[in-house]
Amino acid sequence: MISPLAYVDASAKLGANVTVHPFAYIDKNVVIGDDCEIMPHASIMSGTRMGKRNRVFNGAVIAAEPQDFQYKGGDTIVEIGDDNVIRENVVINRATTAEGKTVIGNGNFLHEGVHVSHDTHIGNHSVFGYGSKISGNCMIEDYVIFGGNVLVSQGCRVGKWSMTQTGCRFRKDVPPYIVAAQEPTTYYGVNSVILLHEGVSEKVIKHISHAYRIIYQGNTSIFDALLMIKDQVPMSEDIQHIIDFIGESKLGIIK
Repeated sequence: MISPLAYVDASAKLGANVTVHPFAYIDKNVVIGDDCEIMPHASIMSGTRMGKRNRVFNGAVIAAEPQDFQYKGGDTIVEIGDDNVIRENVVINRATTAEGKTVIGNGNFLHEGVHVSHDTHIGNHSVFGYGSKISGNCMIEDYVIFGGNVLVSQGCRVGKWSMTQTGCRFRKDVPPYIVAAQEPTTYYGVNSVILLHEGVSEKVIKHISHAYRIIYQGNTSIFDALLMIKDQVPMSEDIQHIIDFIGESKLGIIK
């Protein structure tokens, strides 16, 4: 159902069973998949590529122009997967250049007032608390949880199954499987409660904890800590991911 009080550009492509409420705005150069719902006063701007079963709430702006001085105009893209909930007043900027794109995966929940800046890539099944702000060119892996008002600086990476508590702000990478807390943002232990709840075995969690003891309590360089993990911790997909994530960090990891 498309309300006659909504504006939908004639060139926009809407799938089956899309609901567009009164006073929503859908621009040109927009693709919206089946079974999506666009609430009143939401704005779906040029460059949006949206999958199926997404709900976009009042006042949200999708594919806003990037807030980046390098943006020179032109059509750029934001890709949104399936089954996302985008609550009131969320802003998602599209990419700065035609070569890039902003990406939101599947099954994410963005609470009221979240801002996702240009060229940031968000994976799947993550939750972003009220008022959290993610700067440009960031990379957020799967199953990440942010409390409210988390501030993420330009180019940071956040590892999967990590939890960052309310009010944190950081300029370095947050490794996978951990809790980040306090100010300044620091390592606060392994995210064991969530990992257990999601079926990760206690044995694997102990191995993850061992790896992070070496990194954060080993009184050695990150390079040497990663070598020690390879030597001392039984290898698994999770341990290898820790090694790869930290080894590839350009900004370094939180203290």
